[in-house]
Amino acid sequence: GIPADARERVFEPFFTTRAGGTGLGLAIVKRLVELHDESIALKDRPGGGTIAEITLPLATLPGRVR
Repeated sequence: GIPADARERVFEPFFTTRAGGTGLGLAIVKRLVELHDESIALKDRPGGGTIAEITLPLATLPGRVR
């Protein structure tokens, strides 16, 4: 999981808690998600760990109504 004190910073470029990490992975993901006007959030996983939840719009097919 991601430690609570690091959660606010994990989306910053070059922030890492891993030896040899670049700190770019989640920063790139967040930027791509935001470019599509969507969101990403971190949540605790039951039993330990962290989930990165990306919210995307429901796709529709041409000619169909939601």
